[in-house]
Amino acid sequence: MKLDQNEISSATSRVRIALALKGLTAETLPVTILGENAESRQAGYRSVNPQGLVPALLTDSGVLITQSLAIVEYLDEIQPEPALLPGTAEGRALARSIALAIAAEIHALLPPRIGLHLGKTFQADADAVAAWNRHWVGEGMAAIETMIAGRRQGAFAVGDQPCVADIFLFPQAISARRMGFDLAQWPNIAEIVARLEAIPAFQENAPAPRR
Repeated sequence: MKLDQNEISSATSRVRIALALKGLTAETLPVTILGENAESRQAGYRSVNPQGLVPALLTDSGVLITQSLAIVEYLDEIQPEPALLPGTAEGRALARSIALAIAAEIHALLPPRIGLHLGKTFQADADAVAAWNRHWVGEGMAAIETMIAGRRQGAFAVGDQPCVADIFLFPQAISARRMGFDLAQWPNIAEIVARLEAIPAFQENAPAPRR
């Protein structure tokens, strides 16, 4: 397998965590994502992934899979243990809802292309873009804290084993902390993240800080 990725990308981090939990390896192909001339915005990479996003996984059979949730679930299907989805239908639905609340409702508003568009179209400077990011992270994480608190039974987001919800929550929480948020304001998230940081697959595959 080959993984188009960027080390600062929280979406990439999700896939790297899943690979590590599964004991799977993929050749990593770095793709720059910052700035107008980033490789992700160029025709060469767009011919691989029309969205111009990372990660993208090329399977051993030559099929390209994009979107981190689809990649994580693919890995779960080809390597069933340890399972990345809970054992009940309700548990799987909750895990996916947390993952999608992060991927579709928080992270979708934060990538570099969003900041570039805000600057070009609305003349937003770096401080304005940072305030935009903080707003959506704060609002989104507060909602996820409530989602988890209302139904949490176990050490992690959904049960006593890390699952897809934790795989998505961890990189977003690490990024939130780097933005200056105190995770203690979300006690369930803070407790879960502290446990995840003790697991090498998570700790070693957190998104790198932006330089």
